[in-house]
Amino acid sequence: MTHFQKRNVPILVCGDLVNLSLAFFISLYYVEINDAFLQRMQLLILPTLLILWLVIGNFNKLYENLGNRHFLKLRIGKFLKTYLVLTGIIVFVFLIFSFPDEVRNLHASILLGIPAFGVFTNLLLFQGLRINQDRSSKINNILVAGYGNQAQKVESFLTANPFSKSSLQGFIDCNLENSHGFNADRAVTNLDNLNSYLSENNVNEIIIALPFHEMNSIKSIVKIADYHGTRVHFIPDYKEVFGEKYKTNQFGNIEVVNTRQLPLDNAYFNLLKNLFDVAFSFIMLILLSPIFLIIGVLVKLDSPGPVLYLPERIGKNGKPFRLHKFRTMSCCDDPKNGIKSTTFNDPRITKIGKVLRKYSLDELPQFINVLLGDMSVVGPRPHRVHLNQMMQASEDKYMVRHYYKPGITGWAQVNGWRGPLETSEQKKQRTNHDLWYLENWSFWLDIKIIFLTIFSSKTHKSSF
Repeated sequence: MTHFQKRNVPILVCGDLVNLSLAFFISLYYVEINDAFLQRMQLLILPTLLILWLVIGNFNKLYENLGNRHFLKLRIGKFLKTYLVLTGIIVFVFLIFSFPDEVRNLHASILLGIPAFGVFTNLLLFQGLRINQDRSSKINNILVAGYGNQAQKVESFLTANPFSKSSLQGFIDCNLENSHGFNADRAVTNLDNLNSYLSENNVNEIIIALPFHEMNSIKSIVKIADYHGTRVHFIPDYKEVFGEKYKTNQFGNIEVVNTRQLPLDNAYFNLLKNLFDVAFSFIMLILLSPIFLIIGVLVKLDSPGPVLYLPERIGKNGKPFRLHKFRTMSCCDDPKNGIKSTTFNDPRITKIGKVLRKYSLDELPQFINVLLGDMSVVGPRPHRVHLNQMMQASEDKYMVRHYYKPGITGWAQVNGWRGPLETSEQKKQRTNHDLWYLENWSFWLDIKIIFLTIFSSKTHKSSF
Protein backbone atom coordinates (compact mmCIF):
# COMPACT_ATOMS: atom_id res chain seq x y z
CA MET A 1 0.00 0.00 0.00
CA THR A 2 1.38 3.42 -0.99
CA HIS A 3 1.84 6.38 1.35
CA PHE A 4 -1.21 7.99 -0.27
CA GLN A 5 -3.34 4.95 0.47
CA LYS A 6 -2.14 4.60 4.08
CA ARG A 7 -2.82 8.27 4.75
CA ASN A 8 -6.32 8.40 3.25
CA VAL A 9 -7.83 5.03 4.24
CA PRO A 10 -8.83 6.39 7.71
CA ILE A 11 -10.46 9.42 6.03
CA LEU A 12 -12.56 7.19 3.76
CA VAL A 13 -13.51 4.88 6.63
CA CYS A 14 -14.60 7.85 8.75
CA GLY A 15 -16.58 9.18 5.78
CA ASP A 16 -18.49 5.90 5.50
CA LEU A 17 -19.14 5.79 9.25
CA VAL A 18 -20.45 9.37 9.18
CA ASN A 19 -22.67 8.44 6.22
CA LEU A 20 -24.21 5.48 8.07
CA SER A 21 -24.61 7.55 11.25
CA LEU A 22 -26.45 10.31 9.35
CA ALA A 23 -28.78 7.75 7.76
CA PHE A 24 -29.45 6.22 11.19
CA PHE A 25 -30.12 9.39 13.20
CA ILE A 26 -32.24 11.06 10.50
CA SER A 27 -34.28 7.83 10.18
CA LEU A 28 -34.61 7.71 13.96
CA TYR A 29 -35.95 11.27 13.93
CA TYR A 30 -38.71 10.44 11.44
CA VAL A 31 -39.59 6.89 12.54
CA GLU A 32 -41.20 6.93 15.98
CA ILE A 33 -40.66 3.96 18.32
CA ASN A 34 -42.91 4.01 21.39
CA ASP A 35 -42.05 0.69 23.05
CA ALA A 36 -39.60 1.26 25.96
CA PHE A 37 -37.71 -2.01 25.37
CA LEU A 38 -37.31 -1.30 21.66
CA GLN A 39 -36.09 2.21 22.49
CA ARG A 40 -33.26 0.68 24.53
CA MET A 41 -32.50 -1.95 21.86
CA GLN A 42 -32.29 0.66 19.09
CA LEU A 43 -28.96 1.79 20.57
CA LEU A 44 -27.47 -1.51 19.33
CA ILE A 45 -28.59 -0.97 15.74
CA LEU A 46 -25.98 1.65 14.78
CA PRO A 47 -22.86 -0.18 16.09
CA THR A 48 -24.13 -3.40 14.49
CA LEU A 49 -24.58 -1.65 11.13
CA LEU A 50 -21.14 -0.02 11.39
CA ILE A 51 -19.40 -3.34 12.12
CA LEU A 52 -21.28 -5.12 9.33
CA TRP A 53 -20.38 -2.35 6.88
CA LEU A 54 -16.66 -2.52 7.70
CA VAL A 55 -16.58 -6.32 7.48
CA ILE A 56 -18.43 -6.42 4.15
CA GLY A 57 -16.37 -3.49 2.86
CA ASN A 58 -13.16 -5.32 3.74
CA PHE A 59 -14.26 -8.38 1.75
CA ASN A 60 -15.23 -6.14 -1.19
CA LYS A 61 -11.84 -4.32 -1.02
CA LEU A 62 -13.68 -1.04 -0.53
CA TYR A 63 -10.55 0.69 0.75
CA GLU A 64 -8.04 -0.67 -1.78
CA ASN A 65 -6.77 0.62 -5.18
CA LEU A 66 -6.99 4.19 -3.88
CA GLY A 67 -4.19 5.27 -6.21
CA ASN A 68 -5.96 4.10 -9.34
CA ARG A 69 -6.76 6.78 -11.93
CA HIS A 70 -10.36 5.47 -11.98
CA PHE A 71 -10.60 5.82 -8.21
CA LEU A 72 -14.00 7.53 -8.09
CA LYS A 73 -15.63 5.02 -10.45
CA LEU A 74 -14.17 2.03 -8.58
CA ARG A 75 -15.03 3.53 -5.22
CA ILE A 76 -18.71 4.11 -6.06
CA GLY A 77 -18.99 0.63 -7.62
CA LYS A 78 -17.58 -1.07 -4.53
CA PHE A 79 -19.66 1.19 -2.27
CA LEU A 80 -22.88 0.10 -4.00
CA LYS A 81 -21.78 -3.55 -3.92
CA THR A 82 -21.17 -3.31 -0.16
CA TYR A 83 -24.55 -1.60 0.26
CA LEU A 84 -26.38 -4.35 -1.66
CA VAL A 85 -24.77 -7.09 0.44
CA LEU A 86 -25.71 -5.24 3.65
CA THR A 87 -29.28 -4.84 2.36
CA GLY A 88 -29.45 -8.54 1.52
CA ILE A 89 -28.36 -9.51 5.03
CA ILE A 90 -30.95 -7.24 6.67
CA VAL A 91 -33.76 -8.47 4.38
CA PHE A 92 -32.75 -12.08 5.09
CA VAL A 93 -32.89 -11.46 8.87
CA PHE A 94 -36.34 -9.88 8.59
CA LEU A 95 -37.60 -12.84 6.54
CA ILE A 96 -36.37 -15.35 9.13
CA PHE A 97 -37.31 -13.51 12.34
CA SER A 98 -40.38 -11.54 13.37
CA PHE A 99 -39.91 -7.84 14.26
CA PRO A 100 -42.39 -5.03 15.07
CA ASP A 101 -43.37 -2.77 12.18
CA GLU A 102 -41.58 0.27 13.64
CA VAL A 103 -38.26 -1.67 13.64
CA ARG A 104 -38.80 -2.74 10.05
CA ASN A 105 -39.68 0.84 9.05
CA LEU A 106 -36.57 2.16 10.79
CA HIS A 107 -34.29 -0.23 8.89
CA ALA A 108 -36.04 0.50 5.60
CA SER A 109 -35.48 4.21 6.17
CA ILE A 110 -31.79 3.62 7.00
CA LEU A 111 -31.31 1.54 3.85
CA LEU A 112 -32.85 4.31 1.75
CA GLY A 113 -30.64 6.90 3.39
CA ILE A 114 -27.29 5.11 2.94
CA PRO A 115 -27.03 5.43 -0.89
CA ALA A 116 -28.68 8.88 -0.84
CA PHE A 117 -26.08 10.29 1.53
CA GLY A 118 -23.35 7.98 0.19
CA VAL A 119 -23.19 9.50 -3.31
CA PHE A 120 -22.72 13.02 -1.91
CA THR A 121 -20.28 11.81 0.77
CA ASN A 122 -18.07 10.09 -1.79
CA LEU A 123 -18.08 13.11 -4.11
CA LEU A 124 -17.13 15.41 -1.23
CA LEU A 125 -14.38 13.04 -0.09
CA PHE A 126 -12.97 12.77 -3.60
CA GLN A 127 -12.90 16.53 -4.13
CA GLY A 128 -11.56 17.13 -0.64
CA LEU A 129 -8.70 14.69 -1.09
CA ARG A 130 -7.79 16.18 -4.46
CA ILE A 131 -7.87 19.79 -3.15
CA ASN A 132 -5.84 18.78 -0.10
CA GLN A 133 -3.27 17.07 -2.32
CA ASP A 134 -3.02 20.08 -4.62
CA ARG A 135 -2.55 22.48 -1.72
CA SER A 136 -0.15 20.41 0.37
CA SER A 137 2.23 19.21 -2.29
CA LYS A 138 4.42 20.87 -4.87
CA ILE A 139 4.34 19.32 -8.32
CA ASN A 140 7.58 17.58 -9.32
CA ASN A 141 8.27 17.84 -13.03
CA ILE A 142 9.99 14.63 -14.11
CA LEU A 143 11.87 13.45 -17.17
CA VAL A 144 12.50 9.75 -17.80
CA ALA A 145 15.57 8.46 -19.61
CA GLY A 146 15.04 4.87 -20.65
CA TYR A 147 13.17 2.35 -22.75
CA GLY A 148 11.61 -1.06 -22.46
CA ASN A 149 10.02 -2.67 -19.41
CA GLN A 150 11.65 -0.53 -16.71
CA ALA A 151 10.74 2.78 -18.37
CA GLN A 152 7.16 1.59 -18.93
CA LYS A 153 6.84 0.72 -15.24
CA VAL A 154 8.02 4.21 -14.29
CA GLU A 155 5.55 5.82 -16.69
CA SER A 156 2.67 3.66 -15.43
CA PHE A 157 3.46 4.50 -11.82
CA LEU A 158 3.65 8.24 -12.49
CA THR A 159 0.42 8.38 -14.51
CA ALA A 160 -1.72 5.89 -12.53
CA ASN A 161 -2.18 7.98 -9.37
CA PRO A 162 -4.69 10.84 -9.79
CA PHE A 163 -3.34 12.47 -6.60
CA SER A 164 0.33 12.12 -7.49
CA LYS A 165 2.52 15.15 -6.87
CA SER A 166 4.75 14.09 -9.76
CA SER A 167 4.17 15.21 -13.33
CA LEU A 168 5.77 13.28 -16.18
CA GLN A 169 6.93 15.83 -18.75
CA GLY A 170 8.19 13.20 -21.17
CA PHE A 171 11.15 11.06 -22.16
CA ILE A 172 14.76 11.76 -23.07
CA ASP A 173 15.73 10.21 -26.41
CA CYS A 174 19.21 8.84 -25.71
CA ASN A 175 19.91 8.04 -29.39
CA LEU A 176 20.51 4.38 -28.57
CA GLU A 177 20.64 1.73 -31.28
CA ASN A 178 18.96 -0.95 -29.15
CA SER A 179 16.20 1.24 -27.70
CA HIS A 180 13.45 -1.24 -28.61
CA GLY A 181 10.11 -0.34 -27.09
CA PHE A 182 10.95 3.40 -26.97
CA ASN A 183 8.09 5.66 -27.98
CA ALA A 184 9.69 8.53 -29.93
CA ASP A 185 6.42 10.52 -29.75
CA ARG A 186 6.86 10.82 -25.98
CA ALA A 187 10.36 12.29 -26.28
CA VAL A 188 10.61 15.99 -25.37
CA THR A 189 14.37 16.22 -25.85
CA ASN A 190 17.40 14.11 -26.65
CA LEU A 191 20.73 13.58 -24.96
CA ASP A 192 22.48 16.15 -27.16
CA ASN A 193 19.95 18.89 -26.31
CA LEU A 194 19.33 17.95 -22.66
CA ASN A 195 21.52 20.80 -21.39
CA SER A 196 19.51 23.48 -23.18
CA TYR A 197 16.18 21.80 -22.29
CA LEU A 198 16.98 21.94 -18.57
CA SER A 199 17.97 25.61 -18.94
CA GLU A 200 14.64 26.52 -20.55
CA ASN A 201 12.25 24.27 -18.58
CA ASN A 202 11.47 23.65 -14.93
CA VAL A 203 12.57 20.04 -14.35
CA ASN A 204 12.89 18.88 -10.74
CA GLU A 205 13.95 15.30 -11.29
CA ILE A 206 15.31 12.88 -13.88
CA ILE A 207 14.64 9.15 -13.52
CA ILE A 208 17.15 6.99 -15.37
CA ALA A 209 15.83 3.56 -16.38
CA LEU A 210 18.63 2.52 -18.71
CA PRO A 211 20.41 -0.86 -18.68
CA PHE A 212 23.92 -1.13 -17.23
CA HIS A 213 25.58 -1.40 -20.63
CA GLU A 214 24.48 2.17 -21.41
CA MET A 215 26.84 3.51 -18.75
CA ASN A 216 28.20 6.33 -20.95
CA SER A 217 24.69 7.72 -21.43
CA ILE A 218 23.95 7.36 -17.72
CA LYS A 219 27.09 9.31 -16.77
CA SER A 220 26.32 12.03 -19.32
CA ILE A 221 22.81 12.54 -17.92
CA VAL A 222 24.10 12.69 -14.33
CA LYS A 223 26.77 15.23 -15.29
CA ILE A 224 24.29 17.52 -17.07
CA ALA A 225 21.74 17.18 -14.23
CA ASP A 226 24.36 18.05 -11.61
CA TYR A 227 25.25 21.20 -13.57
CA HIS A 228 21.62 22.37 -13.38
CA GLY A 229 21.01 21.14 -9.82
CA THR A 230 18.42 18.63 -10.99
CA ARG A 231 17.99 15.54 -8.84
CA VAL A 232 18.64 12.15 -10.44
CA HIS A 233 17.27 8.72 -9.51
CA PHE A 234 18.68 5.61 -11.14
CA ILE A 235 16.63 2.40 -11.39
CA PRO A 236 19.01 -0.54 -11.89
CA ASP A 237 17.67 -3.23 -14.21
CA TYR A 238 18.86 -6.29 -12.29
CA LYS A 239 16.37 -8.44 -14.18
CA GLU A 240 18.27 -7.89 -17.43
CA VAL A 241 21.45 -9.23 -15.81
CA PHE A 242 20.24 -11.89 -13.36
CA GLY A 243 16.79 -12.93 -14.61
CA GLU A 244 13.65 -13.29 -12.50
CA LYS A 245 15.03 -14.91 -9.33
CA TYR A 246 17.28 -12.19 -7.92
CA LYS A 247 16.77 -10.38 -4.62
CA THR A 248 18.45 -7.32 -3.13
CA ASN A 249 19.68 -7.45 0.48
CA GLN A 250 21.75 -5.34 2.84
CA PHE A 251 25.27 -6.43 3.78
CA GLY A 252 25.95 -3.90 6.51
CA ASN A 253 25.57 -0.57 4.70
CA ILE A 254 26.17 -2.20 1.31
CA GLU A 255 23.38 -3.21 -1.05
CA VAL A 256 24.06 -6.66 -2.45
CA VAL A 257 22.18 -8.72 -5.03
CA ASN A 258 21.45 -12.39 -4.45
CA THR A 259 21.50 -13.51 -8.09
CA ARG A 260 19.36 -16.57 -7.40
CA GLN A 261 16.95 -16.15 -4.51
CA LEU A 262 15.20 -19.47 -3.84
CA PRO A 263 12.34 -20.33 -1.45
CA LEU A 264 14.56 -22.53 0.73
CA ASP A 265 16.85 -19.55 1.38
CA ASN A 266 14.15 -18.58 3.85
CA ALA A 267 15.24 -19.85 7.28
CA TYR A 268 11.69 -20.78 8.30
CA PHE A 269 11.05 -22.82 5.13
CA ASN A 270 14.42 -24.53 5.49
CA LEU A 271 13.67 -25.45 9.09
CA LEU A 272 10.22 -26.73 8.12
CA LYS A 273 11.71 -28.96 5.42
CA ASN A 274 14.41 -30.32 7.75
CA LEU A 275 11.92 -31.07 10.54
CA PHE A 276 9.63 -32.86 8.10
CA ASP A 277 12.57 -34.86 6.70
CA VAL A 278 13.63 -36.10 10.13
CA ALA A 279 10.10 -36.91 11.33
CA PHE A 280 9.02 -38.60 8.09
CA SER A 281 12.23 -40.65 7.78
CA PHE A 282 12.12 -41.77 11.41
CA ILE A 283 8.53 -42.97 11.02
CA MET A 284 9.27 -44.69 7.71
CA LEU A 285 12.28 -46.55 9.13
CA ILE A 286 10.15 -47.86 11.99
CA LEU A 287 7.28 -48.89 9.70
CA LEU A 288 9.57 -50.44 7.10
CA SER A 289 11.87 -52.28 9.51
CA PRO A 290 10.17 -55.68 8.90
CA ILE A 291 10.50 -55.15 5.12
CA PHE A 292 14.16 -54.17 5.59
CA LEU A 293 14.75 -57.45 7.42
CA ILE A 294 13.04 -59.52 4.70
CA ILE A 295 14.90 -57.74 1.88
CA GLY A 296 18.20 -58.13 3.74
CA VAL A 297 17.71 -61.89 4.04
CA LEU A 298 16.68 -62.21 0.37
CA VAL A 299 19.72 -60.21 -0.81
CA LYS A 300 22.04 -62.44 1.26
CA LEU A 301 20.44 -65.65 0.00
CA ASP A 302 20.41 -64.50 -3.64
CA SER A 303 24.13 -63.75 -4.01
CA PRO A 304 27.26 -63.47 -1.89
CA GLY A 305 28.27 -60.03 -0.64
CA PRO A 306 27.04 -57.30 1.72
CA VAL A 307 23.36 -56.40 2.08
CA LEU A 308 23.99 -52.69 1.64
CA TYR A 309 25.80 -50.98 -1.21
CA LEU A 310 27.54 -47.71 -0.24
CA PRO A 311 28.60 -45.81 -3.37
CA GLU A 312 29.97 -42.28 -3.23
CA ARG A 313 27.61 -39.55 -4.37
CA ILE A 314 27.84 -35.75 -4.57
CA GLY A 315 25.67 -33.87 -2.10
CA LYS A 316 25.03 -30.35 -0.85
CA ASN A 317 27.67 -27.78 -1.84
CA GLY A 318 29.43 -30.44 -3.93
CA LYS A 319 30.54 -32.48 -0.91
CA PRO A 320 30.71 -36.30 -1.33
CA PHE A 321 28.88 -38.72 0.95
CA ARG A 322 28.14 -42.45 1.12
CA LEU A 323 24.71 -43.35 -0.23
CA HIS A 324 22.85 -46.25 1.43
CA LYS A 325 21.17 -48.73 -0.95
CA PHE A 326 20.25 -52.39 -0.92
CA ARG A 327 22.74 -54.23 -3.09
CA THR A 328 21.12 -55.30 -6.37
CA MET A 329 24.19 -56.51 -8.29
CA SER A 330 26.41 -59.51 -7.96
CA CYS A 331 29.54 -57.48 -8.76
CA CYS A 332 30.76 -54.10 -10.00
CA ASP A 333 33.97 -52.37 -11.04
CA ASP A 334 34.39 -50.78 -7.64
CA PRO A 335 32.22 -51.80 -4.66
CA LYS A 336 32.21 -48.23 -3.38
CA ASN A 337 32.33 -45.98 -6.41
CA GLY A 338 30.67 -48.03 -9.17
CA ILE A 339 32.15 -46.22 -12.15
CA LYS A 340 30.23 -48.23 -14.72
CA SER A 341 26.59 -47.10 -14.97
CA THR A 342 23.74 -49.57 -14.92
CA THR A 343 22.36 -50.47 -18.35
CA PHE A 344 19.15 -52.12 -19.54
CA ASN A 345 19.27 -55.90 -18.89
CA ASP A 346 22.60 -55.43 -17.11
CA PRO A 347 23.99 -58.95 -16.44
CA ARG A 348 25.31 -57.83 -13.05
CA ILE A 349 21.79 -57.34 -11.67
CA THR A 350 20.69 -60.22 -9.43
CA LYS A 351 17.27 -61.87 -9.48
CA ILE A 352 16.12 -60.14 -6.31
CA GLY A 353 17.86 -56.99 -7.57
CA LYS A 354 15.55 -56.82 -10.60
CA VAL A 355 12.51 -56.75 -8.33
CA LEU A 356 14.03 -54.20 -5.97
CA ARG A 357 15.05 -51.88 -8.80
CA LYS A 358 11.71 -52.19 -10.62
CA TYR A 359 9.83 -50.84 -7.60
CA SER A 360 12.71 -48.65 -6.30
CA LEU A 361 12.84 -50.69 -3.09
CA ASP A 362 16.63 -50.57 -3.22
CA GLU A 363 16.40 -46.84 -2.41
CA LEU A 364 14.63 -47.32 0.94
CA PRO A 365 17.82 -47.33 3.10
CA GLN A 366 18.35 -43.72 2.01
CA PHE A 367 16.04 -42.71 4.85
CA ILE A 368 19.15 -43.43 6.94
CA ASN A 369 20.99 -40.80 4.88
CA VAL A 370 18.21 -38.33 5.68
CA LEU A 371 18.64 -38.91 9.43
CA LEU A 372 22.41 -38.55 9.01
CA GLY A 373 21.84 -35.14 7.41
CA ASP A 374 23.23 -36.04 3.98
CA MET A 375 19.92 -36.09 2.12
CA SER A 376 16.36 -34.82 2.10
CA VAL A 377 13.23 -36.87 1.39
CA VAL A 378 12.55 -34.76 -1.72
CA GLY A 379 15.18 -33.05 -3.85
CA PRO A 380 17.41 -33.49 -6.90
CA ARG A 381 18.78 -37.03 -7.08
CA PRO A 382 22.49 -37.36 -6.21
CA HIS A 383 24.88 -38.51 -8.94
CA ARG A 384 28.24 -40.26 -9.16
CA VAL A 385 31.38 -38.12 -9.21
CA HIS A 386 32.17 -38.73 -12.87
CA LEU A 387 28.52 -38.24 -13.88
CA ASN A 388 28.44 -34.98 -11.96
CA GLN A 389 31.51 -33.76 -13.82
CA MET A 390 29.97 -34.75 -17.15
CA MET A 391 26.71 -32.93 -16.35
CA GLN A 392 28.56 -29.85 -15.13
CA ALA A 393 30.41 -29.65 -18.45
CA SER A 394 27.19 -30.21 -20.41
CA GLU A 395 24.63 -28.04 -18.57
CA ASP A 396 25.57 -24.50 -17.49
CA LYS A 397 23.25 -24.29 -14.47
CA TYR A 398 23.60 -27.90 -13.37
CA MET A 399 25.60 -27.17 -10.20
CA VAL A 400 22.83 -24.90 -8.86
CA ARG A 401 21.04 -28.10 -7.83
CA HIS A 402 23.77 -28.56 -5.19
CA TYR A 403 22.65 -25.49 -3.23
CA TYR A 404 20.61 -27.89 -1.11
CA LYS A 405 20.58 -31.52 -0.06
CA PRO A 406 19.83 -34.19 -2.68
CA GLY A 407 16.64 -36.20 -2.30
CA ILE A 408 15.42 -39.78 -2.26
CA THR A 409 12.89 -38.76 -4.90
CA GLY A 410 12.46 -35.61 -6.95
CA TRP A 411 10.46 -33.60 -9.45
CA ALA A 412 12.40 -35.00 -12.39
CA GLN A 413 11.76 -38.59 -11.27
CA VAL A 414 7.98 -38.24 -10.89
CA ASN A 415 7.84 -36.64 -14.35
CA GLY A 416 9.54 -39.61 -15.99
CA TRP A 417 13.10 -38.22 -16.22
CA ARG A 418 14.92 -40.81 -14.16
CA GLY A 419 17.34 -43.37 -15.52
CA PRO A 420 20.20 -42.82 -18.00
CA LEU A 421 21.69 -39.44 -18.97
CA GLU A 422 22.98 -40.33 -22.41
CA THR A 423 21.28 -37.85 -24.74
CA SER A 424 21.41 -34.05 -24.57
CA GLU A 425 17.62 -33.99 -24.12
CA GLN A 426 17.83 -36.29 -21.07
CA LYS A 427 20.51 -34.09 -19.51
CA LYS A 428 18.60 -30.89 -20.24
CA GLN A 429 15.27 -32.18 -18.93
CA ARG A 430 16.78 -33.60 -15.75
CA THR A 431 18.54 -30.31 -15.00
CA ASN A 432 15.53 -28.14 -15.88
CA HIS A 433 13.19 -30.19 -13.70
CA ASP A 434 15.59 -30.06 -10.76
CA LEU A 435 15.98 -26.28 -11.08
CA TRP A 436 12.21 -25.82 -11.44
CA TYR A 437 11.74 -27.70 -8.18
CA LEU A 438 14.24 -25.49 -6.32
CA GLU A 439 12.74 -22.28 -7.73
CA ASN A 440 9.14 -23.28 -6.95
CA TRP A 441 9.58 -25.23 -3.73
CA SER A 442 6.76 -25.40 -1.24
CA PHE A 443 5.89 -27.82 1.53
CA TRP A 444 2.85 -29.00 -0.44
CA LEU A 445 4.97 -29.57 -3.53
CA ASP A 446 7.07 -32.00 -1.48
CA ILE A 447 3.90 -33.80 -0.35
CA LYS A 448 2.72 -33.98 -3.97
CA ILE A 449 6.05 -35.47 -5.11
CA ILE A 450 5.96 -38.10 -2.36
CA PHE A 451 2.41 -39.02 -3.40
CA LEU A 452 3.39 -39.24 -7.09
CA THR A 453 6.46 -41.30 -6.23
CA ILE A 454 4.23 -43.96 -4.72
CA PHE A 455 1.27 -43.89 -7.09
CA SER A 456 2.39 -42.45 -10.46
CA SER A 457 3.39 -44.85 -13.24
CA LYS A 458 5.87 -42.26 -14.60
CA THR A 459 8.07 -42.68 -11.55
CA HIS A 460 9.00 -46.27 -12.38
CA LYS A 461 8.85 -46.26 -16.18
CA SER A 462 12.63 -45.86 -16.68
CA SER A 463 13.75 -48.11 -13.84
CA PHE A 464 15.89 -51.13 -14.66
